[in-house]
Amino acid sequence: MPVGQFSSLAVLVIMGAFLSALFAVPGRAQTSPGPLSRPHQSLSGALSCSKCHEFGAGTFQLKCLDCHTEIRDRIAQRRGMHAVWLPAKVTGKDCLSCHSEHNGENFPLIHWQPNREAIDHSKTGFPLTGRHSKINCTDCHKAENIQAAARSSILMKDLNRTYLGLSSACVSCHKDEHHGQVGNDCARCHTAETWKPASGFNHANSKYPLTGVHETVACAKCHISIPDAKPYVKYTGLSFEKCTGCHADPHKGSFTAPCESCHNTTSWTRVAQLEGFDHSKTNYPLVGKHRTVACSDCHTHGDFKTPVAHAKCFDCHTPDPHKGQFQGRASKGECAECHTLDGWKPSLFGVNEHARSAYPLLGKHAKVECSKCHLPVGRDTVFKVKFGQCMDCHKDAHDGQFAKAPYENRCESCHTVTDFHRSRFTVAMHQKTRFALEGAHAVVPCIGCHKEGATGRVDNILPFHFEDQNCAACHEDPHRGEFKDRMAESGANGRALGCEACHNVTSWIDAKGFDHSKTQFPLIGAHNAVACTSCHVIPAGARKALFNGTAKECQDCHADAHGGQFAQNNKTLCKDCHNSERWTPSTFDHDKRTSLPLTGGHAKVSCDACHKQTRPIGNEDLIVYRLAPSKCADCHETPNKAILPVR
Repeated sequence: MPVGQFSSLAVLVIMGAFLSALFAVPGRAQTSPGPLSRPHQSLSGALSCSKCHEFGAGTFQLKCLDCHTEIRDRIAQRRGMHAVWLPAKVTGKDCLSCHSEHNGENFPLIHWQPNREAIDHSKTGFPLTGRHSKINCTDCHKAENIQAAARSSILMKDLNRTYLGLSSACVSCHKDEHHGQVGNDCARCHTAETWKPASGFNHANSKYPLTGVHETVACAKCHISIPDAKPYVKYTGLSFEKCTGCHADPHKGSFTAPCESCHNTTSWTRVAQLEGFDHSKTNYPLVGKHRTVACSDCHTHGDFKTPVAHAKCFDCHTPDPHKGQFQGRASKGECAECHTLDGWKPSLFGVNEHARSAYPLLGKHAKVECSKCHLPVGRDTVFKVKFGQCMDCHKDAHDGQFAKAPYENRCESCHTVTDFHRSRFTVAMHQKTRFALEGAHAVVPCIGCHKEGATGRVDNILPFHFEDQNCAACHEDPHRGEFKDRMAESGANGRALGCEACHNVTSWIDAKGFDHSKTQFPLIGAHNAVACTSCHVIPAGARKALFNGTAKECQDCHADAHGGQFAQNNKTLCKDCHNSERWTPSTFDHDKRTSLPLTGGHAKVSCDACHKQTRPIGNEDLIVYRLAPSKCADCHETPNKAILPVR
């Protein structure tokens, strides 16, 4: 139970017991239970009890509402805090929950539970929201805010201490900032959260809805400030029936029709055709882009009476956007030569028109976009570009390799505008260079020598200038340095011989420059007709033939035709019987090397007359030389023609 209620009931019980005792004994004097508070001092005294208390039949009632009629009326009308907290049929006893008496002169009659600042203001019928929730009670509850009609009904003398008489209307506490222009219902436009912006105001619901660019105009442009002790904004009494109510006439009376005949709020410059006015009937009908041009762009200062020059484009379009680059032409740079009224771009100046310029567009140039040569930089675009040399526009694709005489970077010496990659540089022209194309070189494709990385360059530029013109600069040494000393020898031109020490540019296999007689194995006899590769073979697993260290002995190259019959220490020395002139006849000395000297009739007998027997030796049937028959009877028949066995 709230403290206030407990105190009130305690007083009520004490007063009841006291009064019962008092009236139970007839003739006993009345005694007050305690002094009254200061507001009720006029009711002090034993004879005044009945002014507040009603006695009878052992009970009593409080007659608070008999005096506090302003509270009684609010309860009856069901408005205010008392109407929320107290029942409709309220009695004086109900007042004791918040108010108690006979507690002393300085005892407060209002008991706040728990305190005044914590009271639920929504119970009063005026919830504190937004900025209202942060203000003190006394900021609103003060005498100056109490309505005049309510002042007479309030019994409290000091109106700064009462909580009655306030209105929920904003103007009861706040000054009307608009000086009565828009009425007293502030909540139509403003909220308790903030005064600005006026979120509840919608200009579309006013007498002058905002459309087009008017929607972006600052309020202060139309609603001016009125001077006062505290200046305020003017919201009513504005003239908006005609545009001239706010806007000055830019045409200075040239037109009698209202502004909206030509203009609208969407855009001032987008002019509708004036009713009854047809520009096509003037000396200059509006066609193409001119139809969208604002009137003021031609008729400056709103002057529509003075004739406007229009014979040439630059009568209006100045300064010259091309900065006089076409002044040398017969038309002095008249825009209509290249442009139309339908749009500045694209230009009418094409390949055919370019053909009449100082630089006709031919070949690949005919397909190049204008912006590739005339770099677009707006009014600073250059149209009179240099074109004396290809290098004026094109980067040197050869990185200065042809910068010196006789070419001096004249691209047209080798190329045409039809195709850059198909060079005009012929074999005949190559003959005039430091490296004339002879023999097999004359049929080698250009890319065979002039290819990426050929001279050690790491970029993608093809090499055409070779400092080293020796064979080894382009060709890999197939001999892996076996002839480096000979290749280093100087020729008649002072250059190292290189591969030309043996070979020529006509044919690689024609090595007539090599003199085998100067080696350790001169080619004589049958060897002179043998192909090089018959002796200089490619070893297994190798890529090139070897020349140094090639075998010189017969048996190193030739197989033993006799199956080892003449071998000594497992080696048959062919030269003991044969030479390189020819294989037969043999130089074998039968008298010294066998046990059967060839004398007499045997001296003239051919070898194969006796050595004609064969026997298997290895995998072949070979003529027998060693262990051949050596007795007469082995070869000759006896008189009786007896056949002797072969040993």
